[in-house]
Parts: sequence; C-alpha cells; structure tokens
Amino acid sequence: MKRIFLILAVTALMAGCGSTTNLDEVPVVDKTGTSVLPPGANGSGSAVGKGDVTSVDVGASSQNAAIVGGPRVVYFDYDSYVIKPEFQSLIEVHARYLKADKSRKVAIEGHTDERGGREYNLALGQKRAEAVRSALGLLGVVDSQVEAVSFGKEKPAVQGSDEAAMAKNRRAEIRYK
Repeated sequence: MKRIFLILAVTALMAGCGSTTNLDEVPVVDKTGTSVLPPGANGSGSAVGKGDVTSVDVGASSQNAAIVGGPRVVYFDYDSYVIKPEFQSLIEVHARYLKADKSRKVAIEGHTDERGGREYNLALGQKRAEAVRSALGLLGVVDSQVEAVSFGKEKPAVQGSDEAAMAKNRRAEIRYK
C-alpha cells in the first residue's frame, strides 16, 4: 500500500514539474521609451521641465504618526511565542516604517499572563519579544534599531484572572523611543 502511495506521489511530483510552455516561442514586445525634448528644441510638442515640478510628500507625516500611534501589540497563545499569522501585517507595517527611517528605534516588550513562576515568565516574555524582533529582522530592519526586553507578568495590560484578561496579557508591545 505504501508503494502505491509513493508511486502516486512521485508521479504527481513529476507531472507538477512539467511545463507545457515553450520558452523559445514566447513573444517579446519592445517597450522602449520615447524621449521628450524640452520646449522649443524642435518647435513641436511641449514638455514639462523638471524644475517646474517639485515632489510633494502628501500625508507622510500623518501616516507615520498613525503607524507610531496605531496598533502595536502582538498577542500570543498560552505558553507560546509563535507569532500568529493575523499579526504578520502589523509587523510588516512597522518593518516598512523602521526601514524607511533608520534613525527610529523601538523596544519590543514581552509580557506574560499571571500563570507560571517569575523566572519562567521572564524567559517566556523574552522569547516573545525576540520572536517579534526576529520577524522585524527578517523583513530587513537593522538589528541596532530594535531592543527586546521582558517584563514577564509584572506589567499586566488587564487586571483579572479570567481567560479574557490573561489573553490580553500574553503579548509583545512595540514601543517607539
């Protein structure tokens, strides 16, 4: 029975690797640009000189303020430091911002819920902070811009011992300096 599955798997793999497109017959379209002459150079057409247009960065500062003041918390499952897929876009936004402004620095603060001993929670909080730091690093953020620290269970976001409160406390916060 295993041989049949192995043969089927190899056949499927070989079929998936095959291509029906002949790369020698793909049409090539020449899309070279045309030059634009300055006004009055040959008496025809018009062009806008580069000196007439200045670039405007519309909303860049407000967008940056939104990133810094926006969502900055990554929540984790119980006893885990694996970043959930739903927080990947949040990390990507902060990575783009940090890559664009190399002078900005952040501290990633890892936190845990109240369960577990002090040393265990400090270690888990550090792993959560390092997980976010590592994700930012994979997206191109320079290591010197990011600091990972752990507060364990010392700074809960929400007081309480129910699951909802503990879920809010299992987090890593991105704090801009």
